[in-house]
Parts: sequence; C-alpha cells; structure tokens
Amino acid sequence: MMKFKHISSAVLALVLSAAALPGLANAKVVVLGWPGGSEETALRATTDLYNKTAADADKIELLFFNRDGFFDKLQADMAAGSNAFDVNLVATYSIGRYAPYMEPIELNADAPKVFGDAVLKTMQFDGKQYGVPTDLSLHFMYYRKDLIDALIADPDAKAKYAEISKKYLGKELAPKQPDDWTWDDWAATALYFSKQVNRQSPVRYGTVLQMKNLLFNMMVFQSLPRSYGGDWTDASGNVTVDSDAYKTGLTLYKTLYDAGASPKDSLSYEYAETNAAYSSGQAATALQWNAAAAELTDVKKSPVVADVTGMVAPPAGPNGRADHIHGLGLGLNKNARNKEGAIKFLKWLSSEDAALAYARAGGSPALTPDVVTKVAKERPDLVKLGEFASKYGYVMTGATSAKALSVYELQAKEFTGYWSGQQSLEDALAHTKAGMQDLLKK
Repeated sequence: MMKFKHISSAVLALVLSAAALPGLANAKVVVLGWPGGSEETALRATTDLYNKTAADADKIELLFFNRDGFFDKLQADMAAGSNAFDVNLVATYSIGRYAPYMEPIELNADAPKVFGDAVLKTMQFDGKQYGVPTDLSLHFMYYRKDLIDALIADPDAKAKYAEISKKYLGKELAPKQPDDWTWDDWAATALYFSKQVNRQSPVRYGTVLQMKNLLFNMMVFQSLPRSYGGDWTDASGNVTVDSDAYKTGLTLYKTLYDAGASPKDSLSYEYAETNAAYSSGQAATALQWNAAAAELTDVKKSPVVADVTGMVAPPAGPNGRADHIHGLGLGLNKNARNKEGAIKFLKWLSSEDAALAYARAGGSPALTPDVVTKVAKERPDLVKLGEFASKYGYVMTGATSAKALSVYELQAKEFTGYWSGQQSLEDALAHTKAGMQDLLKK
C-alpha cells in the first residue's frame, strides 16, 4: 500500500543519519508528513503536481514515520539536530514543542485570502507563523433528519419531549431544528431518543458520547464549556478550568451517560466506535470530527443513515457557538539541508492553486468562502468546514504551548474518572487545575 518510507520505532534512530536511509542522500527537499488517511493521499498528489514543474534542486521526496508515537519521535529527532528532513509536520497542539527547532516562515502573499486569519492562527506560536495549514479538524453535530422532522411534526411527541426535559434538565423545552439548538436542546433531544428514558423512541440512543480516557476526546468535549465562556487560563495565565462553564459541561455529559442516552460502553469510545454506533442507525445524534462526514454520508459505507444525516455546527451556549479547531500543517526544520528549496515549496503550498489541488486530492484545508466555492461541488463538506472555522473556531489559551498534549491527557484522565463515577466533580476539577498549573507554568 505504501510506496514511500514508513519508519518503525525499531529503526527510528536511523532517521538521524540521512546516509542510513537509502535514497534520502540524493533527495532534493525531504518532507516529513502525517502517515495514512486522506492527509497522506493529498500530500502525495500535491507534491507530484509540484514536482512536475520544480527545478531538480527543488523536487520533493516524501518521508513518513508510523503514527504510533509520531510526535515524541519527531521531537527526539529535532532536539538531536536531525537534518534528515527539511520540512516537517506540525500540529496546533504541538507547535510549542517544536518551535525551538524550527524557523518561522513567510507564507504566500495570498494566504490570508485563501485560509483566513482564524485558520492561519492554528499554525502560529508567540505571534509567528510556523506552518502552512494543510488540514483542519473541527466538529460537526451529526443528526438524523428523519427523526427530528417526525418529532417536530407530532404533538404527542412534543408533549413527551417537554416532560422529559423538565424531569432531567429542570425546564420544559420544545423540539427545534438542530441548527437552532442550545446544548440543553441537544441534551433534551438525546434524552427523548433514548429507550432507557423514552420507551417509545424509534432508536436505542439519543447520542454517542466519546468518553474514553483519550486526549482527542477532550477536544470533542471542550466546545461545550467553551460556549459557556470556559478557557484553560485567563489573560494573566491563571488556570480557570474549575469554572462554572466546565462544571456545566461535565455535569451535562454525566447526566446523559447516567440516563442511558449514550451506550454504557461509551467510556471506551473514540472516533471509530462513534462512527460505528451512529452508522448502525441506533443513535439520533453524534458530536463527531468533520473527517467522519465522508463515511457517514456515503451510501455504501453507511447505508442505514447516509441519506438521512444532516450536519450543523455544535450547539450554542450563553456565549454563542464554539467549535474546537486544530490544524495539521508543514513547517521548516531549523537544520534543513535544503532550506532554500524548502522555503520555495512552503510558499507555493500556501497559494490558492496548491490549496485547491490539495482539496481535490482529498485533503481537508479550511478555505475562505470565495476560494471554497471553486471546489464546492466536489467537496461540499469543505464548505461547512470553512464556514464553521471562520465563524465559530477557537483555540484554547495555552493550547499551542509545549505542554498542550499533556494538558489534554490530564483532562482525559480526570474527566473520565468523574464520568465513570470514580471521583467527584470537585475532585476531578481540583486535580485538573493543580496539574495544569504545573504544566503551564512559565
């Protein structure tokens, strides 16, 4: 399947010596990318396009590590001064780890018009641009259009909905279309469509929560407290995770889980399990990564739900809607052997032509409305991606720091401990705050 080099941990040390890897010694510009999936497919196609017109000294050769432990391996290489690659992968949540070993870059002059400021910021650290944003990740609220329409049209169902929302949320609510949902509206809908709450529900579960002790699940969750004004720290650097916003979000998740609105094994769920549960046709909603759109709306991959699945931005809180965004991108290794060629490639990669080529090849760049219209027919999901990123996208304060991944890991451990009943809400937040203060101290 993979024609280029994928390096296992057993031979990772060889990366430090270009001569130890056959073929790399003669490479012109070596680009270390993210292995597997649409990101690799799109990068291959885009670099092939670049190589057709590039001078021999500027042609690109691709290099890939394995996914397991990728970021730790990359940091080890860069800290050791490796020059085995000129351009390396960087992610929003890891920029702070790699910035000391990279050089800021100057993008194509049209980059702000192609990507927009919010997206460019996902590749910035301390006010400097460290990467070209190639793939953006955020979240869609996936929902069953047929179920919601039937609910809204049925007076008896509306009455039951109001009764359930009063019992579990303390207020009588009326069903709405998902694009108008608050988080309470979503919760009420999830409860209504759960057999354990409402025996008349046509499906078993109202939603699918990703509650596994996994850092990426915290990214899915945190848009809830963010829409209530939550953040990691305030402007002075004080950790604020023990806020009412986080208490509200954590409690709402636990309310849904305890009521049976999400499968009982949700404590072991992440991306793949959520897709499987939703595509089975037994869940009414799922807050899930945008990357799932291609699968959940494909009649071959998800025949039960593909034609009846809608997608909107996450629900609103008192502070409006919020949608976690982070990007994968490519930046410049400080020890690059072919720095001039690498800079040329990165500047081209941030042009409109390159971004459109990357999108057509299956990548997920977040493009401004004027640019995304040029691929809207082929990639309708990118229209929503760009719209939601520009309107609702955010990066938590501190989420590009050197310890950002460790913060997410800490939150995953403590929050899952609360959801599973192993500790109280107060203890979970106290432990998280103490750990974050240590991780984020200057």
